Amino acid sequence: MVNSHSEAPSRAASLTLIGGELALDFCNTSSGRGFPTHQEHLREAPNVVDWAVHARVLPPEDGEWLHTAVAQDSALSNRLIREALALREDLYLLASDIAAGRPAPTETVDRLTRVHAQCLAQAKLAPHQTNFMWTWSTRSAPVEAVLGPISLSALTTLLRTDLTRVKQCQGEKCGWLFVDSTKNRLRRWCEMEVCGNRAKQKRHGAKARGE
Repeated sequence: MVNSHSEAPSRAASLTLIGGELALDFCNTSSGRGFPTHQEHLREAPNVVDWAVHARVLPPEDGEWLHTAVAQDSALSNRLIREALALREDLYLLASDIAAGRPAPTETVDRLTRVHAQCLAQAKLAPHQTNFMWTWSTRSAPVEAVLGPISLSALTTLLRTDLTRVKQCQGEKCGWLFVDSTKNRLRRWCEMEVCGNRAKQKRHGAKARGE
């Protein structure tokens, strides 16, 4: 179990999905890193399951099954939260470095590659619409069924996305990550209605005080 920096309930099942890529939305399950207002939403295995259903990594029926499984199997529960947080922290480190224009840490990329390979070892290719897609069985490989789509999203982002569009919210005490898909590449906030408005209010307050 992860100790939260806040007494507020986890919002794993309702966080806004603004990342533009599944892997970045997964990074955003922790907000306000390094500040007293830090909120950790993945505190225990059920939170991971809640988020996976919310982000459509798992269908609701698989989420219900996995909720029961982690409640009955402490080893599975511990493995799911431990490996989920390890992957998320690597993805956050990688994406925040890319957003800042720093070189991607080789060791982090190597760990991500290993996680993806381990997940693919439990996956199958299945027809999907006009092509194929990787699929996982939640019942036979529950951890890989959650982490596999996330690691696949991360590697797909690295391979196919213009990484100059990966950005980190400039909002005070935020730090969420997203792909800037705007034509002018000038997006600064995770959500204009949240961090953008806070910044605007802060500027207006400073102006009113003559700062």
